[in-house]
Amino acid sequence: MVGIFAIIGVLAVSLYCYLLTTDRYDVYIQEGKTESEYVDLIKQSPFKSDTVAYHFTVVRDSVRTQEIRDYFKLDTLYSPDATTWEKAVAISKFVATSIPHVDSRNLPEHKNAIDLWKFTKEEDSGFNCRMHAILNYELMQAAGLTARFMTCLPQDKNDNDCHVVNEVWLPELGKWAFIDSDMDGHYCTDKSGTPLNLLEMREKYAAGEQMVMYPRFKDGSTKHDYYYKYMAKNTYWFSCWETLHYFQEDRADKTFEPGRYIIIVPEGFTPFGNIDQEDVITTDASKFWTSPE
Repeated sequence: MVGIFAIIGVLAVSLYCYLLTTDRYDVYIQEGKTESEYVDLIKQSPFKSDTVAYHFTVVRDSVRTQEIRDYFKLDTLYSPDATTWEKAVAISKFVATSIPHVDSRNLPEHKNAIDLWKFTKEEDSGFNCRMHAILNYELMQAAGLTARFMTCLPQDKNDNDCHVVNEVWLPELGKWAFIDSDMDGHYCTDKSGTPLNLLEMREKYAAGEQMVMYPRFKDGSTKHDYYYKYMAKNTYWFSCWETLHYFQEDRADKTFEPGRYIIIVPEGFTPFGNIDQEDVITTDASKFWTSPE
């Protein structure tokens, strides 16, 4: 079996990319590092076109979809005529407000939407960013959206932190959009209000162009807050499963092979960690953020 958490092995201390609550974010920003230093690293490290072949695919399962829709009463979270983005925000806000971030070593054995929800109600009050992103991914999938969960990584191999967020495909705009259901929830837009994906955020950091952050999914702010700096650190390189299913990282489910990671790095950068020989390393952003199948 391909190593299920191959790329997550890059972070020995933070195997599941643990994040703490808002008042303790500073432990994840290296002491003495400034936002401009993280931005400079991005400026100096562009992506570059290549010929590496892969295809992002989301596998549909109508039976599991209905189970999740019924269990969470998804249709009550948004109006029937809501846009893709409005649905994504409604679902992500539901996850963010229902489940707090908890930096707990007591992680659930079953990592799927229903069992993750039960875990927070029966055994613990919350969980880390990766569990948030998996839950959010499966809910968006069940709502008929095309989504993925992405690992966002820093340049420094000695930095034992990363972050896991979601991107959702917006057919109305023909693009991916970033959304985070952890740490009370965030998304990001340009000045006109168009949702940005992780690549566009990275490009705006490099260009010095202002973004609008929406903490708690409201009250857009252009000020450079802690989350703005935190994401500058963690938009250096990324990884994502090539094929996404329900139960993608549920170790208790043995019905399918999880597949391989697609890892995008800047030109000349060598990704660190336990990368499986079947995983794909690319520098081409245009393919990584192209439409899914």
